Amino acid sequence: MSNFIPLEQLAENYQKATSQIKRRIVICGGTGCIANGSMSVRDALIEELEKAGEEVIVEINEGHLDHPATGTYVSKSGCQGFCQMGPLMRIEPEGIFYTKVKASDAADIVNKTIKNGELLERLAYVDPATKKVCMKEDEIDFYTKQHRIVLENCTIEPENVEEYIAREGYIGARKAITEMTAQEVCDEVLASGLRGRGGGGFPTGMKWNFTLNSSNKDPKRYVICNGDEGDPGAFMDRSVMEGNPHSVIEGMMIAGKAIGADEGIVYVRAEYPLAVSRMRRAVADAEKHGLLGDNLFGTDFSFRVRIMEGAGAFVCGEETALMRSVEGNRGMPMPKPPFPAVSGLNGKPTVINNVETLAFVPYILRNGAENYKSVGTEKSPGTKTFALTGHVANTGLIEVPFGATLRHIVYDIGGGTIDNDGKLTGEDFKSVQIGGPSGGCLTPDMLDMTLDFDSLQKVGAIVGSGGLVVMNNQTCMVKVARFFMQFTQNESCGKCTPCREGTKQILSLLDDIIKGRGTLETLDLLEETAKAVQLGSLCALGKTAPNPVLSTLRYFRDEYIAHVVDKICPTGECSALARPEIDPEKCKGCTVCSKKCPVGAITGTLKQPHQIDAKKCIKCGACKAACKFGAIKGI
Repeated sequence: MSNFIPLEQLAENYQKATSQIKRRIVICGGTGCIANGSMSVRDALIEELEKAGEEVIVEINEGHLDHPATGTYVSKSGCQGFCQMGPLMRIEPEGIFYTKVKASDAADIVNKTIKNGELLERLAYVDPATKKVCMKEDEIDFYTKQHRIVLENCTIEPENVEEYIAREGYIGARKAITEMTAQEVCDEVLASGLRGRGGGGFPTGMKWNFTLNSSNKDPKRYVICNGDEGDPGAFMDRSVMEGNPHSVIEGMMIAGKAIGADEGIVYVRAEYPLAVSRMRRAVADAEKHGLLGDNLFGTDFSFRVRIMEGAGAFVCGEETALMRSVEGNRGMPMPKPPFPAVSGLNGKPTVINNVETLAFVPYILRNGAENYKSVGTEKSPGTKTFALTGHVANTGLIEVPFGATLRHIVYDIGGGTIDNDGKLTGEDFKSVQIGGPSGGCLTPDMLDMTLDFDSLQKVGAIVGSGGLVVMNNQTCMVKVARFFMQFTQNESCGKCTPCREGTKQILSLLDDIIKGRGTLETLDLLEETAKAVQLGSLCALGKTAPNPVLSTLRYFRDEYIAHVVDKICPTGECSALARPEIDPEKCKGCTVCSKKCPVGAITGTLKQPHQIDAKKCIKCGACKAACKFGAIKGI
């Protein structure tokens, strides 16, 4: 315990070390911004500051206790959410918010903004609807329309444990470990109504209580953090691990106290190298400060955490498959019962929660169950992070209370829908795919439906891990269903026949429809097969794999009918069923196409735009090959 320093002292040390800093520049250090060059921006900014004679601090360390940092502190953060506008930069205390910053901008930022207070409008966010130039974050609807709890600390330096502690970090863990019994911790989390954010929405406190009071009385128990985030386009858990890793560790400590575990494993997919690196750094720093290890906070409670990289199998998001992978076996689901609360990792009682769920736990223990329940709905309290993407003006990582409407997300935060060329249309909304490959589609008449676990279940969708893909009217819903089905079919572990063979048959039937070979009988067989896979599969991957197909059949059946009866893809995205037409803006009326058509499907007069009769056209391609102006479409 010689390395343990009271939390209040650590917080005071950090405040003292940073008390003389006159300005802080925070550069987004999330994966998206790093990929766009944010670390090059950071290096260039430091160089320009030094050229200008500014004292630059890049790391707060123990040496600053005796000699507090002065000058300008250039730090990084986790993902700040507005990924499409990255690299992002904040300048404090002025509150200036710059977007799409390049290394070449560093000189102007230093010489004009830092030295002379001049704002660079070219780096400001411009609202696509109002054209308002926003120089500060609190002027941007993307941020002001959110309610951030778990993402709130993603603006701090993720590799500085003292800053996390200065933000009341580890206070919840200390309270649970020193002031509460295991049962009291379970009861507090259960009273908060916290539900698992990994997809199923099972009450977290109930899961912990089952494990605490397991019929398996083995004293060895485990807490597993599921960071195997595999949904296409989902990056919520990754961003929390990158931007606020200590909240995850603290949540695991509290879970360990609740079930009597002394060991935690963070299972992170190997495709998240930055998350792996920052989680490992966070574990090392927590151990260094006596926050992990033996006799925590002067008690007899001990807890250690280790990081394990997964190979990226989507099925390992299922808890039994994940445990098999941790044990060194192939990640394949096992029948339940027994449930992990009785026989989990290595046959011991085990709790598995996903990253976001665990990151909420410190907030609950620190502020109380009632405070947490004050946000959200009665049965789905709290907030949820979503990865907002697709045909929407503002994409990125967002956090909203349960009970928020789809309209609020798409139009208030997302800024409205865009066309395939990126132009704002506003009213071109067709659907949202929610919950990833396991989820379903929401339609325009659901724009004012509240988003929570129960309301989504009623319309055949799930919250899932939090993917939100917005689609405009140019999107073919049959192809959307096929995209997600191909993903889940590829990721099926093959253990059970309904999933292994059923997903192949569903994919084959969708191919028939897209290629123009489908009939009404194909639709009946597709629906029947999807329901069979849903009922007969062993694990949640197979049981939810048909969801995109069933929801599109339910809400967009007219598109399927058009594919199999009219042999036309209404959006033109399915090339075999695209409606042949001539672009009047490109057509010069040269008549070459009509002369080449073997069935007389093209009509028109000289020097006037021509037309194609879709019913006569056999799509031989002769007209397209002859047209020198690229006017033929859909063939």
